[in-house]
Amino acid sequence: PAVLVRGMNDFAVLNTGRKMPLLGLGTWKSEPGKVKQAVIWALEAGYRHIDCATIYGNEVEIGEGLQETFGPGKVLRREDVFVTSKLWNNQHHPEDVEPALLKTLKDLKLEYLDLYLIHWPYAFQQGDAPFPKKEDGTLLYDDIDYKLTWASMEKLVEKGLVRSIGLSNFNSRQIDDVLSVASIKPTVLQVESHPYLTQVELLAHCRDRGLVLTAYSPLGSPDRAWKHPDEPVVLQEPVMAALAEKYKKSPAQIILRWQTQRGVVTIPKSVTESRIKENMQVFDFTLEAEEMKNITALNRGWRYIVPMIQVEGERVPRDAGHPHYPFNDPY
Repeated sequence: PAVLVRGMNDFAVLNTGRKMPLLGLGTWKSEPGKVKQAVIWALEAGYRHIDCATIYGNEVEIGEGLQETFGPGKVLRREDVFVTSKLWNNQHHPEDVEPALLKTLKDLKLEYLDLYLIHWPYAFQQGDAPFPKKEDGTLLYDDIDYKLTWASMEKLVEKGLVRSIGLSNFNSRQIDDVLSVASIKPTVLQVESHPYLTQVELLAHCRDRGLVLTAYSPLGSPDRAWKHPDEPVVLQEPVMAALAEKYKKSPAQIILRWQTQRGVVTIPKSVTESRIKENMQVFDFTLEAEEMKNITALNRGWRYIVPMIQVEGERVPRDAGHPHYPFNDPY
């Protein structure tokens, strides 16, 4: 594969001093049967960062893709690629954290992860079921404190099983709560972010505290199951169309450039070879300050990724009643 000429500004520096590529391949909703090939295409196209999670149910296949692409006798070495995974909600108890990670390492066929995140601040009931439910179909929660979970995450770093640890879907108050007890600080906060959910305050909060922000669903996750027919579509914004024309890029590339130019790590998901390649081609142009502002001004606090359920005919957030639910706070 051709070596990509990569821009100077293509990585973020973590508070450990390690580099995290600003662009990674997202793998949520990437079906088995497709995700292995997607990983291979991405690494061939110059991606050096793959974002995974236990709950996506496809780590075994991602592991096969990684194994085919790097290691002894291959073009890439293990240390050339940044791999992230996430601890699921039913494994927040301190004694469950290391076994959960070891299962992920086995599935991914790796000896260590570059980054391991607590996927959500709230826990589900301990046990084997990823979505433990009562008879009536509602979820069984556990109110274990994520600070106890964090202490077990720190042990993984001490054992050399993970290079760094971080958080996902935590709000500003919860981040500060973890920082108040952390002997190993979180390096990354991964949250939903796109031009309709710019996360300006949260980004500033993270910067002040030395965390790098990673944006998931950076293109508004157009393939979600619970899409609302009349919801706004960020890729169809006139601002994006105008800039795409000006720079001879796609609307998706304009959005990815906006994020990376803010220093936000971005993990667009795709299983299509042409799109995987296209999403990487964002380091050869720069948006003007005014254009950056115009994109940020599209913010409308629109969160696409909230698990919803029907209650008496109303669509309501599934987990909003949990004491550690993150989205009841302003940011």
